[in-house]
Amino acid sequence: MMDLVVVTVASLAAGFVDSIVGGGGLILMPALFATFPGAAPATLFGTNKGASVWGTALAALQYSRKVQLPWKALAPACVAALAASLAGAWLVTQIDPAFLRKALPFLLVVLLVYTLAKKDLGRSHLPRFSGRAQTVVLCAIGACIGLYDGFFGPGTGSFLVFLLVRVAGYDFLNASASAKLLNTASNLAALALFALKGHVWWHFVLAMALANMVGSLGGTHLALKYGTGFVRKGFLLVVSALIIKTGWDAYLR
Repeated sequence: MMDLVVVTVASLAAGFVDSIVGGGGLILMPALFATFPGAAPATLFGTNKGASVWGTALAALQYSRKVQLPWKALAPACVAALAASLAGAWLVTQIDPAFLRKALPFLLVVLLVYTLAKKDLGRSHLPRFSGRAQTVVLCAIGACIGLYDGFFGPGTGSFLVFLLVRVAGYDFLNASASAKLLNTASNLAALALFALKGHVWWHFVLAMALANMVGSLGGTHLALKYGTGFVRKGFLLVVSALIIKTGWDAYLR
């Protein structure tokens, strides 16, 4: 019973953080591994996806009610993210992703430094593309990060937000809203694979999913209330935490 309480509270906090700018896995995955040290990693990853996908989907729905999203471009981009995530999950069975573990902290440092240096980055919503060009760009972003999510995963939400800001010209609020849709698609692909292989603890997922959705509602409310500046600060905080976490895992553990 106590195990369920711990991971449910962690799922609540993860949903809150993830709904703002991604990075909920920073909270929920360590909690799962600490609570169930003897469990198979695939089962814990699957259980994490089973809980978090609902909070991400709810955040996407909440954002869509307040933020004008480019649905014609995002719909095919979600399909691209889902298909690429499936491909990434297959690829991980063929290639060891250990090399990414070493490179990831440095990639995140580049993201952080660039965002800090460009103080106006993501403060104004000025999309650089429209029509078919926007669809192509969003599909490319969805496919690239979807492949990464299926193959490796950490920092997916942050990478999506950064690319939507830097490449597509979105502000942080619109980028976070669009990222939630793309991330939901890639998470669904991963969850389907884990579920087919029996790597989801459904008896834990229900309570964790409900808590994740409650946290997601709170985080989305704050992001919509305080806008782009708030989301940008959240992005910087999450990326900084990811640098510490991935650096520790890659070089100090």
